[in-house]
Amino acid sequence: MDIEEAIQTSIEYETKVRDVYVDAVNSATDPVGKRVFQVLVKEEQHHLKYLEKKLDELKNTGAVTTEGLETSIPAITAIEAEADKLKTKLEPSESDRKYSDVELKMLKKALEVEIETSEFYNRMVAELPDEGKKLFERFVEIEEGHKAIVQAEIDAVTGMGYWFDMPEFDLAGN
Repeated sequence: MDIEEAIQTSIEYETKVRDVYVDAVNSATDPVGKRVFQVLVKEEQHHLKYLEKKLDELKNTGAVTTEGLETSIPAITAIEAEADKLKTKLEPSESDRKYSDVELKMLKKALEVEIETSEFYNRMVAELPDEGKKLFERFVEIEEGHKAIVQAEIDAVTGMGYWFDMPEFDLAGN
């Protein structure tokens, strides 16, 4: 696969992930869950714009630059630290678990597509020449954060009965 095909395929993956989150926003009944999904919709839409810009750049210049791709999702270490803090909370009641069925279904679907996308980016880093490798290395980092936040949400819904609310994070990494 060459760099152009890799970018086009990445656009397909990111579109699929974004659409899962759009469906989740529309299906979620919990307001905090909706907010989490909305943040992830924005994040994936940002990735799509970035990739489309890179594809245009490649077509227009024959090369692609790798300026930084920003994310609003905290680093995986921050996500894991916050998730560990939440483990000390009380177990949910059975009614809490039932309340989260819609969100849990969407989270499991989101985790599945995040894993699939992450695996693709890892393959691109391993297979592409340096130009492509550099472009996709940042996506690997970001997708690891996405998988961690979705997994933390799943853990919160199934193990603690309330949402792992993203605004609790210090997005500056402090």
